[in-house]
Amino acid sequence: MNSVLRASVRSMRLLATIPKIGKSVQNRSIFHMVNRHNMASSSAITINHPSINCKCGCAGMSKLHTKGERELVEFLAEEIVAERKSQKSKTLPTEIDGFKVKLDGADVELVKDLGKEVVTISFNVNHTVDTEEEPEIAPEQDNPEFGEMKSKPTFEIDIKKGNKTLSFTCSFLQGEAQEGEYNDVFGIDEVTIFDGEWNDKTYAVAGDVLDGYLYDLLMNYLEEKGVSNEFAEKLSEFSTAYEHHQYIGLLESLSKFAIETK
Repeated sequence: MNSVLRASVRSMRLLATIPKIGKSVQNRSIFHMVNRHNMASSSAITINHPSINCKCGCAGMSKLHTKGERELVEFLAEEIVAERKSQKSKTLPTEIDGFKVKLDGADVELVKDLGKEVVTISFNVNHTVDTEEEPEIAPEQDNPEFGEMKSKPTFEIDIKKGNKTLSFTCSFLQGEAQEGEYNDVFGIDEVTIFDGEWNDKTYAVAGDVLDGYLYDLLMNYLEEKGVSNEFAEKLSEFSTAYEHHQYIGLLESLSKFAIETK
Protein backbone atom coordinates (compact mmCIF):
# COMPACT_ATOMS: atom_id res chain seq x y z
CA MET A 1 0.00 0.00 0.00
CA ASN A 2 1.34 3.39 -0.99
CA SER A 3 2.81 5.16 2.05
CA VAL A 4 1.40 8.55 1.00
CA LEU A 5 -2.08 7.04 0.83
CA ARG A 6 -1.68 5.56 4.30
CA ALA A 7 -0.41 8.88 5.67
CA SER A 8 -3.46 10.72 4.31
CA VAL A 9 -5.76 8.74 6.60
CA ARG A 10 -3.52 8.41 9.64
CA SER A 11 -5.07 11.44 11.30
CA MET A 12 -8.39 9.56 11.45
CA ARG A 13 -6.95 6.47 13.14
CA LEU A 14 -7.26 7.81 16.65
CA LEU A 15 -10.92 8.66 16.08
CA ALA A 16 -11.46 5.19 14.61
CA THR A 17 -10.10 3.51 17.72
CA ILE A 18 -12.49 5.34 20.06
CA PRO A 19 -15.50 3.12 20.86
CA LYS A 20 -18.89 4.46 19.84
CA ILE A 21 -20.83 6.04 22.69
CA GLY A 22 -23.43 3.63 23.92
CA LYS A 23 -21.70 0.63 22.33
CA SER A 24 -22.28 -2.52 24.32
CA VAL A 25 -21.43 -6.18 24.02
CA GLN A 26 -24.51 -8.08 22.87
CA ASN A 27 -25.74 -10.67 25.33
CA ARG A 28 -25.38 -14.18 23.88
CA SER A 29 -28.74 -15.36 25.19
CA ILE A 30 -30.56 -12.43 23.58
CA PHE A 31 -28.58 -12.85 20.38
CA HIS A 32 -29.55 -16.51 20.04
CA MET A 33 -33.22 -15.96 20.85
CA VAL A 34 -33.65 -15.15 17.17
CA ASN A 35 -31.87 -18.34 16.13
CA ARG A 36 -34.07 -20.45 18.42
CA HIS A 37 -37.19 -18.73 17.11
CA ASN A 38 -36.18 -19.53 13.55
CA MET A 39 -35.31 -23.13 14.43
CA ALA A 40 -38.59 -23.81 16.21
CA SER A 41 -40.38 -24.93 13.06
CA SER A 42 -37.70 -27.42 11.99
CA SER A 43 -36.18 -28.63 15.25
CA ALA A 44 -38.36 -28.38 18.31
CA ILE A 45 -36.64 -29.03 21.64
CA THR A 46 -38.78 -30.69 24.29
CA ILE A 47 -37.97 -29.89 27.91
CA ASN A 48 -39.75 -32.04 30.47
CA HIS A 49 -40.88 -30.66 33.80
CA PRO A 50 -38.13 -31.05 36.44
CA SER A 51 -40.38 -32.98 38.79
CA ILE A 52 -41.16 -35.57 36.11
CA ASN A 53 -37.95 -36.16 34.20
CA CYS A 54 -34.70 -34.36 34.94
CA LYS A 55 -32.45 -34.00 31.90
CA CYS A 56 -29.49 -35.29 33.89
CA GLY A 57 -31.12 -38.70 34.34
CA CYS A 58 -31.88 -38.50 38.04
CA ALA A 59 -35.62 -38.98 37.27
CA GLY A 60 -36.50 -35.81 39.18
CA MET A 61 -35.32 -37.21 42.51
CA SER A 62 -34.90 -34.04 44.57
CA LYS A 63 -32.57 -35.78 46.98
CA LEU A 64 -29.97 -35.95 44.19
CA HIS A 65 -30.32 -32.43 42.77
CA THR A 66 -31.73 -29.12 43.88
CA LYS A 67 -34.40 -27.31 41.89
CA GLY A 68 -31.77 -24.80 40.75
CA GLU A 69 -29.46 -27.55 39.48
CA ARG A 70 -32.24 -29.27 37.54
CA GLU A 71 -33.36 -26.03 35.92
CA LEU A 72 -29.77 -25.15 35.05
CA VAL A 73 -29.14 -28.54 33.39
CA GLU A 74 -32.39 -28.30 31.42
CA PHE A 75 -31.59 -24.81 30.18
CA LEU A 76 -28.05 -25.82 29.21
CA ALA A 77 -29.35 -28.80 27.21
CA GLU A 78 -31.35 -26.38 25.05
CA GLU A 79 -28.61 -23.77 24.92
CA ILE A 80 -25.94 -26.25 23.78
CA VAL A 81 -28.16 -27.49 20.94
CA ALA A 82 -28.87 -23.90 19.85
CA GLU A 83 -25.18 -22.94 19.93
CA ARG A 84 -24.15 -26.02 17.95
CA LYS A 85 -26.75 -25.25 15.28
CA SER A 86 -25.48 -21.68 14.97
CA GLN A 87 -21.86 -22.77 14.43
CA LYS A 88 -20.60 -21.69 11.02
CA SER A 89 -17.65 -24.06 11.10
CA LYS A 90 -17.54 -27.45 12.80
CA THR A 91 -13.80 -27.90 12.22
CA LEU A 92 -10.90 -25.50 12.66
CA PRO A 93 -8.02 -25.11 10.17
CA THR A 94 -4.54 -26.16 11.25
CA GLU A 95 -2.92 -23.50 9.07
CA ILE A 96 -3.80 -19.93 8.00
CA ASP A 97 -1.88 -18.47 5.04
CA GLY A 98 1.26 -20.42 5.93
CA PHE A 99 0.96 -19.78 9.68
CA LYS A 100 0.70 -23.03 11.63
CA VAL A 101 -1.97 -22.99 14.34
CA LYS A 102 -1.19 -23.96 17.94
CA LEU A 103 -4.00 -24.01 20.53
CA ASP A 104 -3.78 -24.09 24.31
CA GLY A 105 -7.06 -23.35 26.08
CA ALA A 106 -8.02 -19.75 25.30
CA ASP A 107 -4.53 -19.03 23.91
CA VAL A 108 -3.85 -19.14 20.17
CA GLU A 109 -0.44 -19.04 18.50
CA LEU A 110 0.22 -18.75 14.75
CA VAL A 111 3.78 -19.48 13.63
CA LYS A 112 5.48 -19.04 10.26
CA ASP A 113 9.14 -19.96 9.68
CA LEU A 114 10.67 -17.72 6.99
CA GLY A 115 14.12 -19.27 7.22
CA LYS A 116 16.24 -16.45 8.63
CA GLU A 117 13.42 -15.27 10.86
CA VAL A 118 10.32 -16.62 12.58
CA VAL A 119 7.04 -14.71 12.75
CA THR A 120 4.80 -15.58 15.71
CA ILE A 121 1.32 -14.14 16.25
CA SER A 122 -0.31 -14.77 19.62
CA PHE A 123 -3.62 -13.79 21.17
CA ASN A 124 -6.23 -14.87 23.70
CA VAL A 125 -9.90 -15.26 22.77
CA ASN A 126 -11.30 -14.38 26.20
CA HIS A 127 -13.57 -11.30 26.24
CA THR A 128 -13.06 -10.63 22.51
CA VAL A 129 -16.60 -11.08 21.19
CA ASP A 130 -18.78 -8.15 20.19
CA THR A 131 -21.49 -7.49 17.62
CA GLU A 132 -20.58 -5.94 14.29
CA GLU A 133 -23.34 -3.36 14.57
CA GLU A 134 -25.50 -2.11 17.43
CA PRO A 135 -28.95 -3.71 16.96
CA GLU A 136 -31.98 -1.51 16.43
CA ILE A 137 -34.83 -3.14 18.34
CA ALA A 138 -38.34 -1.78 17.96
CA PRO A 139 -40.94 -2.75 20.62
CA GLU A 140 -43.32 -4.03 17.93
CA GLN A 141 -40.74 -6.36 16.37
CA ASP A 142 -41.31 -10.08 16.95
CA ASN A 143 -38.06 -11.07 15.24
CA PRO A 144 -35.49 -8.26 15.63
CA GLU A 145 -32.26 -8.25 13.62
CA PHE A 146 -29.00 -8.54 15.55
CA GLY A 147 -25.48 -7.84 14.37
CA GLU A 148 -23.17 -10.77 13.76
CA MET A 149 -21.02 -11.68 16.75
CA LYS A 150 -17.31 -11.54 15.90
CA SER A 151 -14.10 -11.99 17.85
CA LYS A 152 -11.54 -9.24 17.30
CA PRO A 153 -8.71 -9.85 19.76
CA THR A 154 -5.69 -7.70 20.45
CA PHE A 155 -2.73 -9.67 19.07
CA GLU A 156 1.04 -9.70 19.45
CA ILE A 157 3.37 -10.07 16.47
CA ASP A 158 6.93 -11.17 17.25
CA ILE A 159 9.48 -11.22 14.42
CA LYS A 160 12.56 -13.01 15.69
CA LYS A 161 16.02 -12.93 14.08
CA GLY A 162 18.58 -14.88 16.10
CA ASN A 163 18.41 -13.50 19.63
CA LYS A 164 16.65 -10.23 18.68
CA THR A 165 12.88 -9.78 18.55
CA LEU A 166 10.91 -6.95 16.96
CA SER A 167 7.51 -6.98 18.66
CA PHE A 168 4.22 -5.28 17.80
CA THR A 169 0.99 -5.06 19.76
CA CYS A 170 -1.91 -4.65 17.34
CA SER A 171 -5.67 -4.33 17.59
CA PHE A 172 -8.63 -4.17 15.23
CA LEU A 173 -9.88 -0.70 14.35
CA GLN A 174 -13.46 0.40 14.76
CA GLY A 175 -15.47 2.61 12.45
CA GLU A 176 -16.34 2.45 8.77
CA ALA A 177 -14.25 3.78 5.90
CA GLN A 178 -15.55 6.75 3.96
CA GLU A 179 -16.21 6.38 0.25
CA GLY A 180 -12.97 6.36 -1.75
CA GLU A 181 -10.84 6.14 1.39
CA TYR A 182 -8.34 3.42 2.26
CA ASN A 183 -9.01 1.94 5.67
CA ASP A 184 -6.74 -0.39 7.64
CA VAL A 185 -8.45 -3.32 9.34
CA PHE A 186 -5.99 -3.21 12.24
CA GLY A 187 -3.53 -0.77 13.70
CA ILE A 188 -0.26 -0.75 15.64
CA ASP A 189 -0.75 0.02 19.34
CA GLU A 190 2.84 -0.44 20.45
CA VAL A 191 6.31 -1.28 19.10
CA THR A 192 9.36 -2.58 20.94
CA ILE A 193 12.59 -4.45 20.21
CA PHE A 194 14.66 -6.50 22.63
CA ASP A 195 17.38 -9.14 23.05
CA GLY A 196 16.51 -12.51 24.56
CA GLU A 197 13.36 -12.43 26.68
CA TRP A 198 11.13 -9.38 27.12
CA ASN A 199 10.94 -7.81 30.60
CA ASP A 200 9.37 -4.75 32.22
CA LYS A 201 12.52 -2.68 31.63
CA THR A 202 12.16 -2.96 27.84
CA TYR A 203 11.31 0.38 26.23
CA ALA A 204 8.19 0.50 24.04
CA VAL A 205 6.58 3.31 22.03
CA ALA A 206 2.87 3.79 21.37
CA GLY A 207 1.78 3.58 17.75
CA ASP A 208 -0.21 6.82 17.84
CA VAL A 209 2.87 8.92 18.66
CA LEU A 210 5.08 7.44 15.93
CA ASP A 211 6.03 9.59 12.98
CA GLY A 212 3.27 9.12 10.40
CA TYR A 213 5.61 8.01 7.64
CA LEU A 214 7.42 5.57 9.97
CA TYR A 215 4.06 4.14 11.05
CA ASP A 216 3.14 3.51 7.41
CA LEU A 217 6.50 1.91 6.69
CA LEU A 218 6.02 -0.45 9.65
CA MET A 219 2.52 -1.36 8.39
CA ASN A 220 4.03 -2.11 4.97
CA TYR A 221 6.75 -4.17 6.68
CA LEU A 222 4.12 -6.27 8.49
CA GLU A 223 2.27 -6.78 5.21
CA GLU A 224 5.47 -8.15 3.64
CA LYS A 225 5.72 -10.63 6.52
CA GLY A 226 2.22 -11.89 5.76
CA VAL A 227 0.23 -9.77 8.22
CA SER A 228 -2.00 -7.89 5.79
CA ASN A 229 -5.56 -6.60 6.07
CA GLU A 230 -6.77 -9.77 4.37
CA PHE A 231 -4.86 -11.91 6.86
CA ALA A 232 -6.27 -9.91 9.78
CA GLU A 233 -9.80 -10.65 8.51
CA LYS A 234 -8.96 -14.38 8.42
CA LEU A 235 -7.49 -14.13 11.92
CA SER A 236 -10.76 -12.62 13.15
CA GLU A 237 -12.79 -15.36 11.44
CA PHE A 238 -10.64 -18.05 13.05
CA SER A 239 -10.82 -16.37 16.46
CA THR A 240 -14.61 -16.12 16.16
CA ALA A 241 -14.96 -19.83 15.33
CA TYR A 242 -12.52 -20.91 18.06
CA GLU A 243 -14.07 -18.66 20.72
CA HIS A 244 -17.48 -20.13 19.89
CA HIS A 245 -16.01 -23.65 20.15
CA GLN A 246 -14.61 -22.77 23.57
CA TYR A 247 -17.93 -21.28 24.67
CA ILE A 248 -19.80 -24.47 23.79
CA GLY A 249 -17.17 -26.44 25.70
CA LEU A 250 -17.73 -24.24 28.73
CA LEU A 251 -21.51 -24.84 28.56
CA GLU A 252 -20.93 -28.59 28.36
CA SER A 253 -18.53 -28.50 31.33
CA LEU A 254 -21.01 -26.41 33.31
CA SER A 255 -23.75 -28.95 32.57
CA LYS A 256 -21.56 -31.87 33.69
CA PHE A 257 -20.61 -29.98 36.85
CA ALA A 258 -24.27 -29.40 37.73
CA ILE A 259 -25.05 -33.11 37.13
CA GLU A 260 -22.30 -34.36 39.47
CA THR A 261 -23.72 -35.63 42.75
CA LYS A 262 -20.40 -35.90 44.60
